[in-house]
Amino acid sequence: MVFRHQRALALAAIAAVAALGVVGLWACPIGLGAETGADGLGYEDTPRLPDSPWRVHDRNRPQAPKVAPGSAGLSSQAATPPSDAIVLFDGKDLSQWEGGNAKGVENGVVNILKAGELRTRRHFGDCQLHIEWATPAQADGNNLNWGNSGVLFLGRYELQILESHDSHIYADGNAGAIYGQSPPLVNPARKPGEWQSYDVVFLAPRFDGSKLVRPAYFTVFYNGVLVQHHQAVLGTTFHRSLPAYDSRESEGSITLQRHGSAVRFRNIWVRPLKL
Repeated sequence: MVFRHQRALALAAIAAVAALGVVGLWACPIGLGAETGADGLGYEDTPRLPDSPWRVHDRNRPQAPKVAPGSAGLSSQAATPPSDAIVLFDGKDLSQWEGGNAKGVENGVVNILKAGELRTRRHFGDCQLHIEWATPAQADGNNLNWGNSGVLFLGRYELQILESHDSHIYADGNAGAIYGQSPPLVNPARKPGEWQSYDVVFLAPRFDGSKLVRPAYFTVFYNGVLVQHHQAVLGTTFHRSLPAYDSRESEGSITLQRHGSAVRFRNIWVRPLKL
């Protein structure tokens, strides 16, 4: 949910306040401190998104309507990937990833809290990604932290992961959102602890020198339900700040974010595309 350098600054601030004996701040999640949105439901003082009536993490932005998903991704057996797919995780090891602790692989899944942040060794631009994930069955934090993770394309454009069945935060921060930018069209979340799936078509941004000629786009099916339809990305994911294209890269690693919750992943594969 929050970019790495922002988390580091927040942790340093929290440690400094804790040293003074102030304990109330610990009720707030990493990255938020004692901000007005500590209830996790959003803010009223953040910048307005371009060409939108809504602010970043706007507490007044409507929540996506709930729908009951079908059975997509519920099987205990991993589906066979397409013949031209690159298998990123098949339940055995983290050989396709950098930065992870092998002890995070257990019983055919990877626990991101134990493994740490993961980045693919290969770089991808336009691609189709399939990934299955599950939040902890019981809350392991407040509404901002329970099941908090994310899939970041090129390491910077985030598709949010969060427990969003029994809990919710601001509309552009729930599962299926392009974080801080576009809420999902609907909320097809399953119960905490159950397996969920994302099927994503990601179009990487294109640049002519320093000029953006095509933004990134997301099309996302969440548990088989369309939640993002060719949605333009406004830029790099930030917390409480306006997104911006601060990089001119059109390829990069796919990152699985560690954000203090024991989110599990399985059956991850990707198909490079040229779109």
